[in-house]
Amino acid sequence: MENGNQTSVSEFLLLCFSSWPGHQVLLFSLFLCLYLTGLLGNLLILMAIASDHHLHTPMYFFLANLSLVDLCLSSTTVPKMLLNIQTQTQSISYPACLAQMYFSIMFANMDNFLLTVMAYDRYVAICHPLLYSTIMTQSLCACLVAVSWVIAIFNPLLHTLMMAHLHFCSDNVIHHFFCDINSLLCLACSDTSLNQLMVLAVVGLIFVVPSGCILATYAHIISAVMKIPSAQGKLKAFSTCGSHLALVIFFYEAITGIYMSPSSNHSTEKDSAASVIVMVVIPVVNPFIYSLRNSELKGALKKTLSQSKILSQ
Repeated sequence: MENGNQTSVSEFLLLCFSSWPGHQVLLFSLFLCLYLTGLLGNLLILMAIASDHHLHTPMYFFLANLSLVDLCLSSTTVPKMLLNIQTQTQSISYPACLAQMYFSIMFANMDNFLLTVMAYDRYVAICHPLLYSTIMTQSLCACLVAVSWVIAIFNPLLHTLMMAHLHFCSDNVIHHFFCDINSLLCLACSDTSLNQLMVLAVVGLIFVVPSGCILATYAHIISAVMKIPSAQGKLKAFSTCGSHLALVIFFYEAITGIYMSPSSNHSTEKDSAASVIVMVVIPVVNPFIYSLRNSELKGALKKTLSQSKILSQ
């Protein structure tokens, strides 16, 4: 085989929902509602944080970035999935497939990094409250987000370039709703051992290390909270990180289902369900978890909605 992008496949077929021929209308309606709800929820959070100067703090700065990433993450896969369900074509071109793989990995990585950064923010707020404003400066917050973006951009670029050098033969059926890297590796005719090694290495560095950092920060947080003498003080301290902890558990449970299962189990219904949670459900759940448990954000959202009504009249 010659080096370079040599492949006989010009397009792939995304057949995740092909086994449900009688439920296409239901699937289209369900995913469309989820997608639009996620878009609206995350846009409202972005507008509320931008318009209320009381929310221009590190915690809400990270939350705004999380909402932006969730908007992009769902938009990477859901519109194409809706188009395929509606038109019954199920196809995606080879370049578009690689692009979809790149952006889905990039925004999933950013979700992961932002959850880690937000855990550190909660650690400083609870364990070192008197030093919070000194430690969590604007420059540090901007630096943490910028470094996260740099890693998130270049990590999937490596996978995409390596994938572009693989050879794909006649088999172009992906039993998934988007171009997942594991599903594509299963279709390659050439040797994928190096690609699979890089995937495992990235899972270790990009997901295991940040999750370990989150566990360490919450160990310190719990230790600090347990030293608070009053039950009301403990409850207040826990409430400040409850929303974030819920997102962390939800996110890492789904990621574990995708990347920690044996390779023989990839492209199964279980794998697709975990991906649906990451790509579709989490971007919808995130704004609701934060808005419902946060009185400041709820107040800003009400103010934003009332201003929108006034402007529309």
